[in-house]
Amino acid sequence: MSADTPDASPDDAPSRAELATRVDELENALEEATTEDDGKKMSIIATKGTLDMAYPPLILASTAAAFGYEVTVFHTFWGLDILHEERSKNLQLSSVGNPNMPVPNAIAALPGMDRVTTKMMEKKIEDNDTATIEELIDTSLEMGVEFQACQMTIDLMDYDEDDFYDGVTTGVGAATAIQDMADADIQLLI
Repeated sequence: MSADTPDASPDDAPSRAELATRVDELENALEEATTEDDGKKMSIIATKGTLDMAYPPLILASTAAAFGYEVTVFHTFWGLDILHEERSKNLQLSSVGNPNMPVPNAIAALPGMDRVTTKMMEKKIEDNDTATIEELIDTSLEMGVEFQACQMTIDLMDYDEDDFYDGVTTGVGAATAIQDMADADIQLLI
């Protein structure tokens, strides 16, 4: 008879050592079951380096990190300028072909118009007290977001790895980015 039945004799009862071992096993199982390790991952590929396209990957990355996601953002081609300390401070806003710009394409194509529309956007960002690119990068890094710089693009564009923000992971290849995307719950190409 088992110790569960009322007819069980005291000799069939488990020893204190057996009970202690079983309690330890149950506590470990409970800890494993309740440990908050959802494995929530987000992988973002940032390919654009204009002012308006720098914000989406940074805002999404920092927001996902705030919600507990493990976030990596792989920057390649012009998206690498977002991670470059000097270039990120001079990102431009293209006015040609942008249907939401308050400037017709015929005027937007005039020399110097990209600089005008960039200044308009920078003023709007400042007036609305919107975080700067640098502030979003710093906040994201503090929250554990991993910013990856594509090694092929670093070589192609002849960038110096020391010119990126502190905390940026350099030397990352496409194979690593693909594996990261395969492991992620959410994958975005921006």
